[in-house]
Amino acid sequence: MGAQLRVYKRRIRSVTATKKITKAMEMIAASRIVKAQRKVAASSPYATELTRAVTAVATGSNTKHPLTTEVEAPVRAAVLLVTSDRGLAGGYSSNAIKQADRLTERLKAEGKEVVTYIVGRKGVGYYGFRSRPVAESWTGFTDNPTYADAKKVAAPLIEAVTQATAEGGVDELHIVFTEFVSMMTQSPVDDRLLPLSLGTASETESAAKAELLPLFDFEPSAEDVLDALLPRYVESRIYNALLQSAASEHAARRRAMKSATDNAEELIKSLTRLANAARQAEITQEISEIVGGASALADATAGSD
Repeated sequence: MGAQLRVYKRRIRSVTATKKITKAMEMIAASRIVKAQRKVAASSPYATELTRAVTAVATGSNTKHPLTTEVEAPVRAAVLLVTSDRGLAGGYSSNAIKQADRLTERLKAEGKEVVTYIVGRKGVGYYGFRSRPVAESWTGFTDNPTYADAKKVAAPLIEAVTQATAEGGVDELHIVFTEFVSMMTQSPVDDRLLPLSLGTASETESAAKAELLPLFDFEPSAEDVLDALLPRYVESRIYNALLQSAASEHAARRRAMKSATDNAEELIKSLTRLANAARQAEITQEISEIVGGASALADATAGSD
């Protein structure tokens, strides 16, 4: 076997091994998308009804609460960025980071100081490499988040909003995540969670306002009810965002791994053709050498006669 043919065969073996890995990752991601979609569907009714209840209490009582009251001149805004812990998901994390950068620029243009919170190692690594300040970060659960993870993320954010006038407090809370639209489409979006905009057009609040809001009697007071409901509202919205991001991550990884598998198949075909051509060239050369040797031997025999 010639040197060139050995090189081609070695590359074919290497690409074939890579293809097996990408195919396996594609199948794993495809199986996880279904579970993630079910979790998103299961969490949406709770988030919708909770938003409906919070909206009813806030509009029916006219109670001024730190989580629903607009600050006249907001100076600090918190941005929660949701990325992934692992790579090999195409532009999933980079698109979310770009969306966060656009939001940050917009908030700074409005004269607000931005405090960044990050979920996922990709976002943490991006900000750390560029020496950008991060107030707090969480990792290790982006592909399969639980409600406990959402509560852990929401706790310092709620505290920062409720202590807006104190040192370290913020006047607004925004979240950047990737919305799962379909298996082929995942869109990075940013949404303001707090203060709760009673007139916002977001999906959950649109659903809440699509019908008449119920009337409530408050015991002991509407403010106490909001104290109990609004943290749950933030937790449910963050949990839904984490689930949407997880489904988007799996879909993006499946698409990226399918593309890698297809590219590996094309490369294997190309290398196989080159290997066949190299083997044919070797065979042709060997035949030529045999024919040339036989001809030389025949000429030598004829000369001796």
